[in-house]
Amino acid sequence: VGFVSEDEYLEIQGITREQSGDYECSASNDVAAPVVRRVKVTVNYPPYISEAKGTGVPVGQKGTLQCEASAVPSAEFQWYKDDKRLIEGKKGVKVENRPFLSKLIFFNVSEHDYGNYTCVASNKLGHTNASIMLFEVKTTALTPWKGPGAVSEVSNGTSRRAGCVWLLPLLVLHLLLKF
Repeated sequence: VGFVSEDEYLEIQGITREQSGDYECSASNDVAAPVVRRVKVTVNYPPYISEAKGTGVPVGQKGTLQCEASAVPSAEFQWYKDDKRLIEGKKGVKVENRPFLSKLIFFNVSEHDYGNYTCVASNKLGHTNASIMLFEVKTTALTPWKGPGAVSEVSNGTSRRAGCVWLLPLLVLHLLLKF
């Protein structure tokens, strides 16, 4: 979308953030070649959260909650659980903030960590928030001592790797008997 003005200024009423960008001004007369200048227009606006999605993590695993917000100037982020602000450096939890993204990282998720978290994005023009759930998911692992196809729930975060070493000799025996 372009704007044209025959005056020495350009007035954009009701400007939106989508109209941010480079604008070009050209001045010309009959005496000299046209002079062209570029100007960058920045539209400031309060934050809005564009993505905040809950995630499921097994106990004992690493989990990450993400909060993405668009704002000019850039948003500052804060995290809350049960109306209590999470302080950077809490044992086993790290907050990583970038201009448009904040991550709440759990290095070893425990039962106590599950629940509803609130991400607050703010700048000098306003603030907004979103609720994000960290919920438990159960992992499943094969258990070789119960036979093939047996599945057991493991909710303590440990996983067992089932060795199928016993299957190889059985397969070789079957092939030998077939020929």
